[in-house]
Amino acid sequence: MTGGTPSTRDKILVAAATMLGEDPTARLSVRAVAARAGVSVGSLRHFFPTQRLLVDTVVAGLASLEVPDDPMGDVASSPSERLVACLQLLLSEVGAGEQARANLTSLHRAWVASPPDADSEHAFLALERLAVHRVSAWLAVLRDEGALAPGDLEQQARFLLTVVNGLSLERALPGAQARLPHDLATLEVAVSAVVAAA
Repeated sequence: MTGGTPSTRDKILVAAATMLGEDPTARLSVRAVAARAGVSVGSLRHFFPTQRLLVDTVVAGLASLEVPDDPMGDVASSPSERLVACLQLLLSEVGAGEQARANLTSLHRAWVASPPDADSEHAFLALERLAVHRVSAWLAVLRDEGALAPGDLEQQARFLLTVVNGLSLERALPGAQARLPHDLATLEVAVSAVVAAA
């Protein structure tokens, strides 16, 4: 940015990131992103000749952002408590009941019901890498503190994300409100598998 005015490239990236923030299943079509950014399709193509390059650039930018009020920074809490709080942060984005059902329906429509093409598969995998990166960053803090059990950081992150994904699915099913109190216990069990015993 120069002089407080965002460049065309910045407008495109902000528009695409905003679209993903509003709907993680957004396909980031060239036309939709250009319209949201208020630029021509030609301008967008000048900076991002392919949809893949646009997706990769947006995801890389999102990966570099710090999480506001990141629970991992609360060193007054134990490593396990901090990691559980981080995973609860991920679950809070899903919601429960009707909100979780709407999220699940959107995910199903975008990634399961539609025939996959190369661009949609690439977008999904880029978003998956973003989630793994986010959890791996939390785990890296614990590793640096000597509080992480030995193991492959990415595999530990993927394990925790599998637990979060399972809880996300449960939150969309009937009776979700009755199961919400069990989320904490489930996360604590999962975290105990990756945090070093004190």
